Amino acid sequence: MTLQAELIMKLHVQCGTNMEVKNDGSGYLNVIPIIGGTFDGKLSGEVVSGGADWNTARKDGVAHVFAKYLIKTERGEYIAIENEGKIKSDEISTIKTSPRFQADVNGRYAWLNSGIYVASLDAGAKEGQVEITVYKLN
Repeated sequence: MTLQAELIMKLHVQCGTNMEVKNDGSGYLNVIPIIGGTFDGKLSGEVVSGGADWNTARKDGVAHVFAKYLIKTERGEYIAIENEGKIKSDEISTIKTSPRFQADVNGRYAWLNSGIYVASLDAGAKEGQVEITVYKLN
């Protein structure tokens, strides 16, 4: 059996100015605020301001990225996203992550609560923007 992936959404996330916690002994922590954006695909809407990406560049050359934020669909439903990945610092052109969703079990997007999701994170078209393309493995 071959794995197949279905495109779920593309997020255009606008980030704010980095807040450097700096070296905590295990690595260099940078917190990047998420200040807005949009998304489209099987669902569409806006990225809610207030989330952040906590990324740590470790001494062994591996970077750990972890973002937690909310999106609001065009129908007014909120969905929480946690997106995490680990990459070697010399492979930073495209970051591969595993997003997890929390949606209302009685809502239109409850199907996001189950399944295996993967994503790629690339630099966006605007300054301070990242584009996250999310797929569901079938």
